[in-house]
This record gives sequence, C-alpha cells and structure tokens, in this order.
Amino acid sequence: MSSLAARWPDNLRCVDPVRNPYAPGAGQRPPELAGRGRELDVFDIVLERIARGRPERSLMLTGLRGVGKTVLLNTLRSQAINRLWGSGKIEARPDQSLRRPVAAALHMAVRELAPRHRAPDRIDAFLGVLKAFAQRSTPTGRAGATKLRDRWQPGIDVPATSGRADSGDIEIDLVELFSDAAAVASDVGTGIAIFIDEMQDLGPEDVSALCAACHELSQLGAPLIVVGAGLPHLPAVLSAAKSYSERLFRYQRIDRLDRIAADRALCAPAEREEVEYEQKALDLLYEKSGGYPYFVQAYGKATWDHAPRSPITAADVRVAAPEAEAELAVGFFGSRFERATPAEREYMRAMATMSAVEGEAGAVVRDDMDAAVPTAEIARALGRKPASLSPARDALIKKGLIYSGERGTVAFTVPHFGRYLRTQPA
Repeated sequence: MSSLAARWPDNLRCVDPVRNPYAPGAGQRPPELAGRGRELDVFDIVLERIARGRPERSLMLTGLRGVGKTVLLNTLRSQAINRLWGSGKIEARPDQSLRRPVAAALHMAVRELAPRHRAPDRIDAFLGVLKAFAQRSTPTGRAGATKLRDRWQPGIDVPATSGRADSGDIEIDLVELFSDAAAVASDVGTGIAIFIDEMQDLGPEDVSALCAACHELSQLGAPLIVVGAGLPHLPAVLSAAKSYSERLFRYQRIDRLDRIAADRALCAPAEREEVEYEQKALDLLYEKSGGYPYFVQAYGKATWDHAPRSPITAADVRVAAPEAEAELAVGFFGSRFERATPAEREYMRAMATMSAVEGEAGAVVRDDMDAAVPTAEIARALGRKPASLSPARDALIKKGLIYSGERGTVAFTVPHFGRYLRTQPA
C-alpha cells in the first residue's frame, strides 16, 4: 500500500498531490481555458473571413500581467496552424530591433507553407528577400557594430537578393516584406499570422513600421495578419506611432475571469480527477484570487496539495492560502519588486497607499489596487514636485511595473501589487 493510500480510511476519497491538475506557470496553459470562448470565436471568424477574401484587421490583446495573454496568444496560434496557416511567434524586447525576430518568425511561417507550394523557385525568391531584410540594418555609429551584424546569418540557405525590403528604412522594408510573404500565402490558398508577445516593448520606429505594414496589407486585402499582446497601454503606444492605429486594429481587452468562468477553471479539471469542491470553498477561492487566471491556478494548486479528501472545503482553502501567498510573494511579486531602485519603490508605495481606503480602526475596507492613480496626487503624498518624480515614473514604465493608460495617471501592471507592497517594510 502506498503512503498516500495509507493516510486516510478507504471510504474517503484521497486528493492525490501527484494528480494535481493546476498549472500556475508563466505562459503555461491551464488544464481548462475558461472564460476565453469569445476571443477564440472572434479569431475563428477572422481566419475564415480572410480565407474567403474578405477584409479583416489585425488583432491586439491587452491586459494586466497574469490574465493569460500569452496563453491566449499561443491558443490563437494553434487555431491558425489547425487551418494550415503559416505562423511564427516572437517576444518583443526593449533593446532589440524587430528585424531579426520578425525575419525568424516569417522564415518559420513560410517553411510551413513551402511543402504545399507548386513553385519552389517562388519560395527561394522570397527567402532571398527575407535574408536581405534580416541582414540589413541602419548603422548605429558604434565601432564594429555593423561588422558584427554582417557576420550574422539567419539560417536561410539561399543567397540574399537586393532591391526589395533592404533599403535600411524599417518602415519601407517591412511593408515590402509583408506584402511578399502574403503573396506566397495566396499562392497556396492560405494565410500567414505573426504573433508578437510583449508588444509594448517594441521601439517607436518598429511600432510605426508594423502599423504601416498592417495598413498596407488591410488596403490590399492580403492574407497576412499580426496578432499582438501587451499591457493595457499598448493602444496608446500604437496611437502615438500612427494616428490611424485606433481604426487599424481590432482591440480585445483580456480581463479577470467572472465567477462562472473562475469556478469552471477550478472544477472542470478537478472533476476529471473525481474531486469536488464545496460551494464555500469556491467562494473563498474567488475572493482570494480576484478571478485573475494566474492566481486561480496558484490558489487552486496550493489548496489541492493541502486538502486531505474530496470534497475540498473552505477550511482547506484557509490552510493553503498562506502557502500560495508566500509563493506569489517570491515568484510573482518579489521578483518584480527587487528590480526597482529605492526611489522607484518609494513611488510605488505611494501608489499602493493611495489605492487603499481605510475604515475607522485603520483596517482596509476597500482596495482599488488595480485602479489608476493621479501622478499629481503621488507627488503631493511624497511632498515632491511632479517633475522631480518623472525619472522614477519613466523607469518603472520602462521596467513594465506600472503603465500610463491616460495622461496624468499611472497604475500597476501586476494585479494585487498594491496589496503586496503594503506588506513590505519601508
């Protein structure tokens, strides 16, 4: 008899930690993708419309960290692959040009289409353009930088061609490259989808180029779309690059799960393991997680590991919650907090204090921890002039810890971060 089987009487159903179905990982797909049916249906319609030659817009997913944007992005890519589209995915970085990553993504997409293309010479011709695009870059003026870039090879076996997508102007080149890639997809009666995670981290020139390329493709009705995912201020980033971006993309805000979806995310995988939850346990889990998918998985996993038997009770949740919170404090919150300088931490603590409303005894009675806070109020709370706090604010935005959705306000990119900060010593 195993040690787990010996822990409880035969008439009680064991909640086996080995069979724990929950997955609180970065970008890791949960066992039940609950509450995202609308987004999946919309993308199916987009793919079908493009397949029928109908005009469609590229898609932008926005939301706080922990709401499952990367998971959804990967699921949408699977939908495209299932329809035999070519696809590629990149993760944007603040210090990296778009050329090499987008070239690698398009290379992958076209390789998926190549076996179905009737003219191998057409594929080789495009790959020659792609190679020239990847290797072409504007000199930075640093000694040796151009020479190092010239040595880099994108893994394409055909020689680079000249005269197309190699001007050195990323906007001109990307328009030409995407147009040529879309023509290859048209040859085989399908499309190409490029998926970009952390899209708010692209540089201004790259954002402008992407908008211009998507604008050209939409006018031509070409079968290539960009699916981006980023923080809530991504629409503002795009709008700053091109004024028409507000009409160019279809925006979908990815938010916390409602109660029905959160319960399903917990109960559906549990039922497959013949484990049930009491209603009060689900009530408490929703209160603790706030419906944020990452937190639903974190609290679900900890509760499962501590529950001795089915059905799982509210008492099991209360016992497990400190462990879930400790893990979140280290991996989800703490790792981000450690990246901030003392001045940046002071700024965030002021934000956290302003998001809490205290009762008569000093207890927090309302916590608008995910709401935007006026920057002028932060300066007033710290006894500083707003201009003197600009470096801290800008650095926090660059680090992805806060964002500015509207002029004169800031908010945390991480749910419940204000609550975490109020537990940290000054």
